[in-house]
Amino acid sequence: MNVSIRACVSSVIIAFCATTPAFASVVISGTRVVFDAKQGATTVQLTNRNTRPALVEAWIDDGNIHSTPDNTDAPFLVSPPLFRMESNAGQSLRILYVGTKGGLPHDRESLFWLNVLEVPPKPTGPAAQQPHLQFAIRTRIKLFYRPGGLSPKRSDAAGKLAWMAAKNDGGPALEVKNPTPYYLTLAKVVLVANGHSYDAKTGMVAPFSSLTLKVAGLDKMPAAGSKVSYSTINDFGVEIQHSGVTKR
Repeated sequence: MNVSIRACVSSVIIAFCATTPAFASVVISGTRVVFDAKQGATTVQLTNRNTRPALVEAWIDDGNIHSTPDNTDAPFLVSPPLFRMESNAGQSLRILYVGTKGGLPHDRESLFWLNVLEVPPKPTGPAAQQPHLQFAIRTRIKLFYRPGGLSPKRSDAAGKLAWMAAKNDGGPALEVKNPTPYYLTLAKVVLVANGHSYDAKTGMVAPFSSLTLKVAGLDKMPAAGSKVSYSTINDFGVEIQHSGVTKR
């Protein structure tokens, strides 16, 4: 889950501020949203785990981390877009596809991001008279728009990845090719070559695309048939193990 934080400073002058981590009180049930195009809409559940209410704003963007509800051009509507969540309460977000000129591709997934911005209430009573710092916390998770009729099945897609020796910045690396119509997230990649195990960089490989991964400590090209152990994240956010071999 990708979480970015925007600091919203109150009008009260801040006398001093310690650096501390900020954590979202309003949490999303899941680490990704799979939008079934055949349904035309989907629902996401939120929960406010704090003992205080929060103001929540939600929108979808097409990959621009600096997006706002006012400038996003993703072809989705979120309902409700702005609402108050009471403490220890839940709220359903309904996401509807409203279309775009020319439509989205029918032969592969499209990637978007769901944003949930949590704004804490201002202090009241004596606390409001004291210097304080408030944080608005934005949580972003992937939203995959999935057309119907894609092949193979999503559960079989990760096993279709093809691995090859490659070069990156002049050094040996791994290239992974994705011949499927799905976005596949690599959580861990280990290359076994020359009698040693090497950790490779991870990432997400787009449909019908390839991705080159740096391999830490690898000083020469792996031979064809070298073993690759890798894990991918499924629709439910669970890490699934797989294995393959390199080709030249």
